[in-house]
Amino acid sequence: MPTVNYLRISLIDRCNFRCQYCMPDEAELAWLQAPERLTDEEILTLVREVFLPLGIDCFRLTGGEPLLRPGLEHLIRALCSLPGVRDVALTTNGFNLSQKAQLLYEAGLRRINISFDSLNPETFRLITGRDRWQQVWAGIQVAHQVGFDPLKLNVVVIPGLNESEVEELAALTLERQWHVRFIEFMPIGNAALFQQTGWVESEVLRQRIRARFGLEPGFVAGNGPADVFRIPGAKGTLGFISQMSECFCDRCNRMRLSSDGWLRPCLLNESGQINLRDPLRAGIPAERLRQQVRELLDIKPDINFKGRDTGSQGSYRRTMSQIGG
Repeated sequence: MPTVNYLRISLIDRCNFRCQYCMPDEAELAWLQAPERLTDEEILTLVREVFLPLGIDCFRLTGGEPLLRPGLEHLIRALCSLPGVRDVALTTNGFNLSQKAQLLYEAGLRRINISFDSLNPETFRLITGRDRWQQVWAGIQVAHQVGFDPLKLNVVVIPGLNESEVEELAALTLERQWHVRFIEFMPIGNAALFQQTGWVESEVLRQRIRARFGLEPGFVAGNGPADVFRIPGAKGTLGFISQMSECFCDRCNRMRLSSDGWLRPCLLNESGQINLRDPLRAGIPAERLRQQVRELLDIKPDINFKGRDTGSQGSYRRTMSQIGG
């Protein structure tokens, strides 16, 4: 197992989209109220006193939609200023990015991922449940102009919806220093749709792109599990996240902290979660919290999804939006 040095922190479980693979309109979700969420100071305390001393120094802010969290730029500035923090990144649906990109950059953020599942506005509406393609596309342009690098576009490939656009989406990297990442559809968030459509294996997508453009190994900065390639001569890269077809548990370097303080060692396995919010608020010393997290890190290899017999058995109490992706 690699050293776990990467924590995804969910800032809020709410979202202003209703993506079919994450939070469809028919999903019945009870939003966390503000007192239930970790405060900025609680997040900073956990990072400073629990995670950094354990060698976890790379952080990604997620949701829900993190740009809905009030004062996000102040949290980012404080997080980027903590001694020992090596990397801070953010994942967003991009809807509010035109207004927020400059503030986020000035706060110290440099790396950003934007969910962008289709170049077709109607397909985008079908997938996201909202007619907001123009606003997201504008947000991508502003983020590029502001200077975010790398700027990554996340594409969840769903058979029958956006699968046919793979080559066109890959072509975005030809003339732009953008990094398009194709993500296999997972059974979290909309199990019914997953059972209906299944997923497209990354190797199938690579074969299609290879036949159209050619494909060679590539590199882009980041902490995630993507296998990176590039079209020969392209300015950007292509990433493939193959959690369904090509298990990468053996190289997983991450954990996830939900917005209400549950630390989860594996996205696809609900075993072994621990609550950090309640003991933190009860005044439990940081050393005891560190010990709990250290013990969870020790058993993480046994919790990873490869050990399905100890995992969630195909049923998930929390959706992707509640976990933080």
